Amino acid sequence: MRFLLETEHTDLANSIDSMLTRADLPAVVRSWNDGDRGPGLAVWARLADTGVTALLIDEASGGFGAGALEMVVAAEQLGRHCVPGPVAETIGAVPTLLAGTDRTDLLEALVAGELATLAVPDAVPYAADTEAATHRLLLAGTTLSTGEVVTTHASVDRARTVSVLAPADTVATDIDGSAAFDHGALATAAQLLGLASQMLALSGAYAISRTQFGRPIGSFQAIKHHLADVAIAVEMARPLVHGAALALDGAVPPGGDASRDVSAAKVAAGQAAYLASRVGLQTLGAIGYTQEHDLSLYLTKTRALLTAWGTPALHRDRVLRSVTAPVGAP
Repeated sequence: MRFLLETEHTDLANSIDSMLTRADLPAVVRSWNDGDRGPGLAVWARLADTGVTALLIDEASGGFGAGALEMVVAAEQLGRHCVPGPVAETIGAVPTLLAGTDRTDLLEALVAGELATLAVPDAVPYAADTEAATHRLLLAGTTLSTGEVVTTHASVDRARTVSVLAPADTVATDIDGSAAFDHGALATAAQLLGLASQMLALSGAYAISRTQFGRPIGSFQAIKHHLADVAIAVEMARPLVHGAALALDGAVPPGGDASRDVSAAKVAAGQAAYLASRVGLQTLGAIGYTQEHDLSLYLTKTRALLTAWGTPALHRDRVLRSVTAPVGAP
């Protein structure tokens, strides 16, 4: 099985990276934190123009009909730039969920750049960023409905809120939400991978520029070995994320389990991001968690996404149940 990205995937990543770099995302995130979502929504409009919100939507509804691999390539870049808003829901879970319905109007709205959020009790009890989302959906059992916000809570990530939804109007019935959950979890894993990569870059840059005893602190084993551990964790998680995407796209070998692969990727990416956050904070010291430093934006988003779309315990349990199930068991 081939795990290297093709040229079109690297081109997609480079295009998104270039666009987000020009947008000065740290300033955008800080505006979002202060309640001004205008710059952030403008970034989402440009992402829609690039086709990011249309990747998983079929061509009949104005999308590209791409797969999970393209989704994770995009989500990693959105994580790397700390893009605010309901990323996993808008580009992953909701398009997958709506694909089995006749609600082409909602799919076309996503293509146009409107944001969507989703709650799926019990695994995803809260809908993220309902204030920014045009479409709020709730999947209770097999019934998909629009959601009315009951209560909203602040998150450790100031650019994120979580809300409890109550069902309103029915959108569709007899919905199987398992594929949507897998796509949401995998998109979150890709975001965490992007967060980890950027925290490593920020930490490495600081370790090179900061000097102590006449030498860059990155030359000391106490720093460089920790940074090397982060680099290893990131590079070990990346093929799991890409492999899970291939599994969701149908490239599952005999005896394979796409949901297990998604959970393994979510756990590995979460561990890499958590390690990157701790090492980053150790490397930069107290300045790293001040709001004035960009690292703080990544620290808080990492903490928020670690438990989004399934806690580490839930995903470890899914892996365990899969590998210990009798051969031939469902």
